[in-house]
Order: sequence, then structure tokens, then C-alpha cells
Amino acid sequence: MGSPDFALPTLRALAEHYDVVGVVTQPDRASGRGRELKPPPVKLLAQELDIPITQPEKLRQPEALEQLRAWAPDLIVVAAFGQILRKDVLDLPPHGCINVHASLLPRWRGAAPINAAILAGDDETGVTIMQMDVGLDTGPMLAKRSIRLTRDDTAGSVFEKLSTLGADLLIETLPDYLSGKLIPQPQPEEGATHAPMLKKEDGRLDFTSDVHELERRVRAFNPWPGAFMDFDGTLLKVHRAHVAEENVKTGNRLIVQDQPAVGARGGILVLDEIQPAGKKSMSGKAFLSGARNWT
Repeated sequence: MGSPDFALPTLRALAEHYDVVGVVTQPDRASGRGRELKPPPVKLLAQELDIPITQPEKLRQPEALEQLRAWAPDLIVVAAFGQILRKDVLDLPPHGCINVHASLLPRWRGAAPINAAILAGDDETGVTIMQMDVGLDTGPMLAKRSIRLTRDDTAGSVFEKLSTLGADLLIETLPDYLSGKLIPQPQPEEGATHAPMLKKEDGRLDFTSDVHELERRVRAFNPWPGAFMDFDGTLLKVHRAHVAEENVKTGNRLIVQDQPAVGARGGILVLDEIQPAGKKSMSGKAFLSGARNWT
């Protein structure tokens, strides 16, 4: 069970090592200006691998459970599926359901763990292979693997690292789990945090905030929902930025290192790569050549 690009390495690895009897993914969704239906990435890969597919709007629909029972899986593997599994689904396979979760549980349970780790300034993150229960990412753990977070990491770059790491760790973990040699370990409640689902408005840059938090917000929400600010009544997307240790009035627009910059609490946010409304992404310097009213 999975939907976005994060799940692709997991599905491909499972198909190479096991008999995958079926794939459950989200329905096709309208996308783009033309609002044409776009299939989730997992569906496209499943079609390429010639694996049966079902796309229930909600997993609680009777026909969805009927399909799962017809497939009779020994194990269900979940990677960024986007729906909660009810107890009747969790209890269906003899070996239960396991999840490839993109954090070092119990830290950052929930829908957006990668974004939350970057936004919080964590030094590391990783993946956890966990046995699912009726809670939200609260089940016992089978294995963990960590990576260091760098100051250049975005949600997009960490997403790619963890998708591959999670698939590799899953394949390493499954033999001992399926044979009963690996005993799931309960999660400690100490250190548990929650990463809620992202909204578009989360990307808005509030320049009364700490400048280092703003820089992390730019990286945490790249590529989605994207960081943005108001520029004289238009939306200015901010794709890359860095901090200059100077104090100016919060919200004051200025030019630093030949780049557009904005004062915030504790420093200046220098905008390295931005995208004006209706235009392509460009360097801050290129933007200034056409934005005479920046200051």
C-alpha cells in the first residue's frame, strides 16, 4: 500500500524479492491547469511490473476489504499510503501489516515527518520499520536506520535518501521478521512528537519570526507546499535562502551580497533563488535586475 514517489523503491524491492499479489494505492486525481486525471506514481510502477491494482477512495469501503481478502496476502507493507488502516485490515494477513516510516520513531509520528525534522532543526532523521497497530505510528518497531541532516538538505533531498534507505532496510528486515527471529520492540513514549499534515499556508514566511527558523522553513517546505512571501500584492516563492547575521527592522527589504533580502528577528534572510508570480524560478540577482521597487 502506497501512493507517492517515496513508495516506489519499496514496491520495486518487494517485487524483486517476493510475490506481490496486489497493490493498493490512491485514486487518480485531477491535476494541473487542465485538471486532467493523474495516476499516483505507485500505480504507474505497478502497471509496469504487471501487478494487480485497486484504488479505493476509502479503505473502509466493503469492496476494498473484499479485494484484500481475495488476494489473501501473508503480509501487508505500507509506505506513504495516506489512509488509516482499520483493525479489520490490520488483522487480515497472518504476519500483520508493517510500515516504512520516514522518521526515527517515536519522534515525528504522523503525516509529514521529513518536513517536521528539518523545520525543528534536528541533527538527524531516518527510517523505522514498524509493525502497525490501530494508533497513528504507535506500533512496535522492527528496525531503524539514521542519516545526518545537513544545512543544505531540503524535504525533497531527504525524501529521496529515505525512500531508498527504507526499501533497503525493509528487505534486510523481512526474513528475520517472517521467520519469527525478530521480536518487535515497543516504542517508548518519551520523546514522542507529532508531524501534522501540511497545508499550503504553512509555507508563508512571517518575518517577525526567528531568521534561522525561516531559513529552515524554506528548506522544510521545498518542494511542497513551498515557502512564499508577499511582494507588493503578488506572491513571491522562495526556493533557496541563507542567513546573514545582521540586525535590521523585521520585514524591511534590502539588498545583501547582490541578492534580495528581508530583515527578520535575529538577522537577515537572503533570498538566493526565487520565483515571481507567473514566471520561472531565477536567482536572486536576476530577480533584482527587473525588480526596481525591491527596496
